[in-house]
Amino acid sequence: MTITQPSFLVDGSDAEFRLLINKLLYFSARLLAIRDGFGAIIGLTGIQYSILMSIKQLSSEDEVTVNQLADHLHFSGSFVTVETGKLQKRGLIKKSRHILDRRKMVLSITPAGLTLLEGLTETQQTINDILFDKLNARDSTQLRKLVSQLVSNSDSATLELTHLVSKLNIQQGNSHP
Repeated sequence: MTITQPSFLVDGSDAEFRLLINKLLYFSARLLAIRDGFGAIIGLTGIQYSILMSIKQLSSEDEVTVNQLADHLHFSGSFVTVETGKLQKRGLIKKSRHILDRRKMVLSITPAGLTLLEGLTETQQTINDILFDKLNARDSTQLRKLVSQLVSNSDSATLELTHLVSKLNIQQGNSHP
């Protein structure tokens, strides 16, 4: 068995859980393909598209720093710095020093970046409407809550797995001089 939590066992079996994981992996791959497709339509990589969309979303609430963006996307700060540098070179975003903390970089979308995203809106609506077609408002609320919890759990699980792999590598290193 690959899980012991009773809520995921059906008649003492993890078979339904394994099917769930396979479907989540499939859905994840499809989401990445859709993200990459959105990016391709506007001449960006999927990750650059996600970064541009996130800057747009976050900047509607407040100014966006590299670290805030990295936290929002669950990427490293250095990775976001590299990718935002590419977007800046293309004239899609602007980077400026934070007024109070000069160590921080504030990110904003340029008019060219906004125009690029606005040209994608109809495609996004069509694809997202198809993707979430059968979900009602209650399903949508539950899905958002469940995915937020799964993201948090996945961070914890990844840390534990990293620790276990590191421990295994140390043990193997000690047993193979």
